[in-house]
Amino acid sequence: MKYISVAVDGPAGSGKSTITKLVADKLGFNYVDTGAMYRALTYNFLENNLTELCEEKIVELLKRVNFEVKFIKGIQHVFINNEDVSGKIRTAKVSKYTSLFSKSPAVRSFLIDSQRNLSKVGNIIMDGRDIASVVLPNADVKIFLTASVEERARRRVLDFKKQGITDVDFKNVMKDIAARDYQDENREIAPLVKVNSAILIDTTDLSIDEVVEKIVSLIKNVLN
Repeated sequence: MKYISVAVDGPAGSGKSTITKLVADKLGFNYVDTGAMYRALTYNFLENNLTELCEEKIVELLKRVNFEVKFIKGIQHVFINNEDVSGKIRTAKVSKYTSLFSKSPAVRSFLIDSQRNLSKVGNIIMDGRDIASVVLPNADVKIFLTASVEERARRRVLDFKKQGITDVDFKNVMKDIAARDYQDENREIAPLVKVNSAILIDTTDLSIDEVVEKIVSLIKNVLN
């Protein structure tokens, strides 16, 4: 059976995760949270007292780990050595070290294989920064979401306010997003790039519902 795979890329604050989850829900696709997969491996490294970017130690731990991703009632669960760690990977400590370990070539290679394998067991939609360019270059639908730096900063400030964080400087948030864009676009391994076959969707002046409907329509055209 041929399953449909959808790759959604874009810069920070473009709405990838929110929109991708909603699209997956509407179509009954599995939403692959790649960030959770990086977090799970990071959790395992920390449990083994690894807090430095040592490729030799990382490779050794990856050889020993039993890593699984399962979809239970449509929700992704990540298992490390048969333990569901999905509820343990959202801590500040894991967040801090995930950005460090995501730079490891061994980690990226390990997870790319796992992510590709998920496309063989069901219809999936996956978001990130290198999905169409590296992880799923043969995806049936490729989408590149973007928005102006100003709009993405506005959304980020709103997110902070929802979390009760009100002392936020808009201009500083804009600078942080612009700096993140530069870092993502110029990183040595798998930089953020729009592949030629990806459909560009600028979400600056669109509501979440409008973007979701646009993507659902694109995917349905492939299904039909």
